Amino acid sequence: MGLLLGLTLLASGCDPLDGSAGAGPGGGAGAGAGGNAIDVAGAKQTLAALTVGTWASMSGYSRDRFPHWSSQGQGCDTRDVVLKRDGSGVQATADCKITKGSWFSVYDGKTLTDPQELDVDHMVPLANAWRTGAKEWDDAKREKFANDLAAPQLLAVTAASNRSKGDQDPFQWKPPRRDYWCEYAGKWIAVKAKWGLIVTSDEKAALGQMLEGC
Repeated sequence: MGLLLGLTLLASGCDPLDGSAGAGPGGGAGAGAGGNAIDVAGAKQTLAALTVGTWASMSGYSRDRFPHWSSQGQGCDTRDVVLKRDGSGVQATADCKITKGSWFSVYDGKTLTDPQELDVDHMVPLANAWRTGAKEWDDAKREKFANDLAAPQLLAVTAASNRSKGDQDPFQWKPPRRDYWCEYAGKWIAVKAKWGLIVTSDEKAALGQMLEGC
């Protein structure tokens, strides 16, 4: 039941694993310290239903096979939309260049006011997606994945934390801020489920351990 409800909400553009837009410090999208913004039981059910497999080859992979950031209208691209959504007091020019705001980075707990110090992270990295199913997609579907604003796939974080994560899965890398582990696991699982991507056995075990700590 939890799996069906979660996927129905994702398909309608809602995130059943996310809290309100202002839940985190600084008005960002993250859960506050000590709080869970996910349905843990539902996330465990969804995780159990994911297909376990092995990584595909990286042959043919390029970030260009996942075109981003796509135009979202009114001069904004996907990155601009995420920065506006995840920030507090965000200001932008008429052509959507972000000039000012405050952002709380849920990965490492830092608050930034310079948009140039932020990256928009793909919760499930593009290379991981390639190796767990997206290699078989066409570029149009990969573009939708790389610009997915409906699922919990995109979030503004410090450039340093995003680059530390790189293409690693939760077995290889977890956010330095442990208070975010529950939500991180839930969102990772939701993206994998929505897009029909597999998980490795190590990845699944790590996600399960993170949920047990909720």
